[in-house]
Amino acid sequence: MDKKLGVYICSGCGIGEALDIEGLVKVGRSDGKAAISKAHPCLCGPEGIALIKNDIAGEGVNAVVVAACSPRVKMEVFQFDPPVYLERVNLREHVAWSHKPNDEDTQMLAEDYLRMGCVRAQKAEVPEPFKEKIDQTILVVGGGITGMTAALEAAAAGCEVRLVEKEPTLGGWLNKLHKLYPKHPPYRDLEDTGIEAKIKEVQSNPKIKVYTGTEIEKTAGAPGMFDITLKNGETFRVGSIIQATGFKPYDAKKLDYLGYGKFPDVITNVQMEQMAKTGKIVRPSDGKEVESVAFIQCAGQRDPNHLPYCSSICCMTSLKQALYVVQQNPEASAYIFYKDMRTPAQYEDFYKRVQEEKGIFLAKGEVKNIAQEGDKLAVEVDDTLLGEAISVNVDLVVLATGLVPNSKPEVVKTQINPETKEEVPVPADSGRYAEPALNLQYRQGPEMPTLKYGFPDSHFICFPYETRRTGIYAAGCLRQPLDSAACMEDAAGAALKAIQCTVLTAQGRAVHPRTWDKSYPELFMQRCTQCKRCTEECPFGMYNEDEKANPLPNPTRCRRCAICMGACPERIISFKDYSVDIIGSMVKAIEIPEEDEEKPRVLAFLCENDAYPALDIAGLHRIQYNPWVRVIPLRCLGSMNLVWISDAFNKGFDGVILVGCVHGDDYQCHFIKGSELAKIRSSKIQETLQRLMLESERVEVHQLQIDQWHELPKIFDKFMEVIEKVGPNPMKGM
Repeated sequence: MDKKLGVYICSGCGIGEALDIEGLVKVGRSDGKAAISKAHPCLCGPEGIALIKNDIAGEGVNAVVVAACSPRVKMEVFQFDPPVYLERVNLREHVAWSHKPNDEDTQMLAEDYLRMGCVRAQKAEVPEPFKEKIDQTILVVGGGITGMTAALEAAAAGCEVRLVEKEPTLGGWLNKLHKLYPKHPPYRDLEDTGIEAKIKEVQSNPKIKVYTGTEIEKTAGAPGMFDITLKNGETFRVGSIIQATGFKPYDAKKLDYLGYGKFPDVITNVQMEQMAKTGKIVRPSDGKEVESVAFIQCAGQRDPNHLPYCSSICCMTSLKQALYVVQQNPEASAYIFYKDMRTPAQYEDFYKRVQEEKGIFLAKGEVKNIAQEGDKLAVEVDDTLLGEAISVNVDLVVLATGLVPNSKPEVVKTQINPETKEEVPVPADSGRYAEPALNLQYRQGPEMPTLKYGFPDSHFICFPYETRRTGIYAAGCLRQPLDSAACMEDAAGAALKAIQCTVLTAQGRAVHPRTWDKSYPELFMQRCTQCKRCTEECPFGMYNEDEKANPLPNPTRCRRCAICMGACPERIISFKDYSVDIIGSMVKAIEIPEEDEEKPRVLAFLCENDAYPALDIAGLHRIQYNPWVRVIPLRCLGSMNLVWISDAFNKGFDGVILVGCVHGDDYQCHFIKGSELAKIRSSKIQETLQRLMLESERVEVHQLQIDQWHELPKIFDKFMEVIEKVGPNPMKGM
């Protein structure tokens, strides 16, 4: 389509007081090749929007450049129906609010940003959304309290739901519990599980079809088009999936140092619960009713040799089970030995209530030894508060073993010791991983990738429930250790996410984090070398492969991060509005002063998820930084193509700086692996610099959290000091 470009420059919010607006109007018309270039004092107001829409309707403008505030604000205001393409140029936060007003360098900065916006608007096209029939049924895998709640919440929202449970009956772990610790005010008394009523509610709901006693044989396809095959032979299609397959208890056989397997009267908290449910708490060794019980907290937990994390429910469970003991026999004694007592929020009331109970004693300390003394077990503890060793003789020892997610079985060679923060080996027989549940037909594997502790989460700060497989959401103890009340809340959140996925997918939009994005990667297969970079490096498994290793895109799996674009050495992957050529053309649109003008230029590629908004925040705080830096936002630093660095130095830039999200075990990269991949790829930058005969100091790579916004201007200024020492790019003016 032939472009007719309209440039609209806002002079409000202090922009007009800091810049020569008429000068910018002329740049839009000349360098930007705009058919229409105008200024307005308030583009986001009704008159400003009407000005643009009148030119679209009356003058045939089909590409609009709005040079005003950050593209991260007023998104609902600046919207124009296809086929009109919209480009935003940030003159407010990144120019007028962060640089000296009415200054030559500030004006040059604004003009360069306007040139970049115009060239992008000329080259980019409005994406055509993916148009396939989308199924909006929700599949829930797992019939415990989390799965049943997710199914009911989705059904209440009007969705058809299919619920698959491998056991013959619904209910999960709550079927095995005697009581729950209090979930309702005043949070003092034990409660019934209520699981029978929940099961009946699910089974009687007309929108929920339940499959029990079977598992998933195969999950093929993509969001909106997942094709499910059950082991009982049934098949159906769904739009999104909630995995709520829960947990299994940590294998107490590995806790022989605490007497498990050595002494019959050492049991787990799970065994204790089952015993209480039968109506009588007795010693397994002789069936005698217990008169004294020791509860050992963090049994194999917060331990780099077993489970390095806290399972969150064990303290409350032991307090509950101590009540079982004294309620069965008011003369009995229950001792709880803990590292830390964790009873957050309202559960503190229950903790206080248990402390008031006669016969329950709590001591902070480390268990040093458990030995058999006659028909009793002697428990030796180093009491932290008393500063001395104590010993008690009891009938029964209960180990508070932890929760292991029923997620992907994978080999994990190292993990982080939570106390020393050092990387330590994971025992080969740790038993941390369980059976497959989804059997995905993905090139990257049959189950969801997991975090360092084996939980299949995605971005743990910004995107709860979302996994690294688009359209598949984790909930409950599969996602993190939770109690039943928290599992129900988690289920509601996951249900909303799953519904959002089907709705946005039907609209051709990304589900997260670029929920407005209707673009998809396009592959020029004639030049594909079957290197597998795109299929291996996509964090979300968007590509499968055929027998010849050709990439097979599954468009609705795509989150539009463009990491595959950065990965492709042949540069055959592009998007309608984001490509190697588009960004390269923006680089080339920037004017580079001659060396004798002594105005260096640095190009900064910023991730749009943390670094770019951090610079916006710096602008909101009116923090000044060097006006010789030119910023180009990237969807993800992982989409960075090394040819842009060559373009920059060939153009005459004196330095290039890359700023992406923090990565590592506690990563914050919105696209999971993008920032990490950018760092790996950046090692090849030195080859580019050597080829161009340039110093290595001319390129820097940084990681930045969004709350470190105050550091970004300092990073720019310090880099400019480095560039001034290195000197001008010898290719300047060539």
